Amino acid sequence: MKKTVILASMLTVGLVTSCSESFLDVKPQGVASLDQLTNKTGVNALLIGAYSLLDGIGSGTTDWHAAVSNWVYGGVTSDDAYKGTDAGDQPEISFMERYEGQANLAHMTGKWRHTFDAISRCNEVLQAVEKAKDMTDAEKRQVIAEARFLRGHYHFEGKKMWNMIPYIDEKIYSAVDANSTKIPNDKSIWPNIEADFKAAADVLPETQSQKGRATKFAAMAYQAKALMFQNKFAEAKPLLEAIVNSNRYRLVDFHDNFRAATNNNAESVFEVQFSVNDGTTGANGNAGETLNWPYFSGAPGGGCCGFYQPSLNLVNAYKTSANGLPLLDTFNDSDLKNDQGVAANAAYTPDNTTPLDPRLDWTVGRRGIPFLDWGPMPGVTWVRDQNYGGPYIGMKWMYYRSEEGTNTHSTNKRRVANNYRMIRLSHVLLWLAECEVEVGSLDKARDLVNMIRKRAKDSKYVTNANGTPAANYVVDVYPASSPMFASKATARQAVQFETRLEFAMEGHRFFDLVRWGIADQVLNKYIEAESKKRTYLAGAKFTKGKNEYFPLPIDEITNSSKNGTPTLKQNPGY
Repeated sequence: MKKTVILASMLTVGLVTSCSESFLDVKPQGVASLDQLTNKTGVNALLIGAYSLLDGIGSGTTDWHAAVSNWVYGGVTSDDAYKGTDAGDQPEISFMERYEGQANLAHMTGKWRHTFDAISRCNEVLQAVEKAKDMTDAEKRQVIAEARFLRGHYHFEGKKMWNMIPYIDEKIYSAVDANSTKIPNDKSIWPNIEADFKAAADVLPETQSQKGRATKFAAMAYQAKALMFQNKFAEAKPLLEAIVNSNRYRLVDFHDNFRAATNNNAESVFEVQFSVNDGTTGANGNAGETLNWPYFSGAPGGGCCGFYQPSLNLVNAYKTSANGLPLLDTFNDSDLKNDQGVAANAAYTPDNTTPLDPRLDWTVGRRGIPFLDWGPMPGVTWVRDQNYGGPYIGMKWMYYRSEEGTNTHSTNKRRVANNYRMIRLSHVLLWLAECEVEVGSLDKARDLVNMIRKRAKDSKYVTNANGTPAANYVVDVYPASSPMFASKATARQAVQFETRLEFAMEGHRFFDLVRWGIADQVLNKYIEAESKKRTYLAGAKFTKGKNEYFPLPIDEITNSSKNGTPTLKQNPGY
């Protein structure tokens, strides 16, 4: 489903007067009321409007405040990435990188408003569909299931950001009553989120004719994910097994998960659709990554803006042993050779001896290594401030030079048609591996992790112009005798490390660290090492019991007041 810009969810509040003259009850022109949309066409328009906010754009917020990738909240706040660019640009993100985010940040307001605007759109669908007389019961059930799937997703976004948020359903929400949604955030909403996904899974078909619409298996995967965020592994396990056993999905070449040419491939369980050159002004391309491009006019994106740079720690994580296994405890003891401080016109040869996981160079741009079909990444000329943000750039959302003008919008090269794979089979397999660890099936967990590692081994490697591997790529599976799967503790470490390698720079890392309960340990260790390399991190600290969640926007707390008392309560520590 292509994103469609509509005004369907802009509902109007009618004039209320004590006079009887009907001519006073005039609705604003150009704005549809909910009553006008209670038919098949209107309901579909409302549903498209709910889908359209999946990309994080279109709710009056700055493009990146609610980007689908959560690169600010899930990436920069983790050990995967630095804010990048330079010290003076978007200082709010620097505050969050140092775990000093405050309730008055525009980013908090932008993400919150987008989340609850999207929830309101879902509720408007559910309110309208019940009154649509030209729809069959089957059609109504389908729409209700899709709307509940989306409502579950948007509440999930809010839950992992702020933890204690209110759950708003179609019975609570009223477009004509501003007080209807002023309810306390005094209870966990996980049961509500689970219920939405289960209701969706019970009705949705296994496949959809339109790409991007929710399916039964997408809803099941989300339901399992919600359970895993609560450490309910035994309950999540059968859902994940059912997805795997359906045989509807298969692992594809690793890099095919990050190319517009291979959108909606056989690995994709649910992905957010982007399109360009479709008669719009570029609004349907991926605007959420608009800042995250090389700072050079001759590079992908055309020269803006240098944000979201991979950390030295992340790159080091891709080092392997001579037999192709991760260096779980020692990977960060030294930095992989890089061009920090090396002038653009100075000779530089990248490391070609250290064993590396080949996923590194499909994830990170490194000097001297071919960058898609743009030739070798040139180093400092693509980086805005190397001393501040380091020598690397991200890659997964980029496009091939040969695709410029086809998979990029004609007026903005940073609006691309490369979909965001929200859930793919590799997610399902590694979540299932987590479940197997926690229920004590360590051999099964190893087999699942090895499926991911074998895919990395069998996928195509980045090669030089002469066809030789661009680095010393060595990756292999864990043998049956591996000590890493001899205990729950070590198996858990192996699964978590594999999850990082597989999904790096996709905005999941911070939220994974929090749900694993290791955020304070990992991130404070990271800060200790990185602050010697990125001096702006000196003195930063992740505070356990506070920094796992972000502060509720102060304006939203104020706006939640009823009878002079806020109904929303701030998170601890803010």
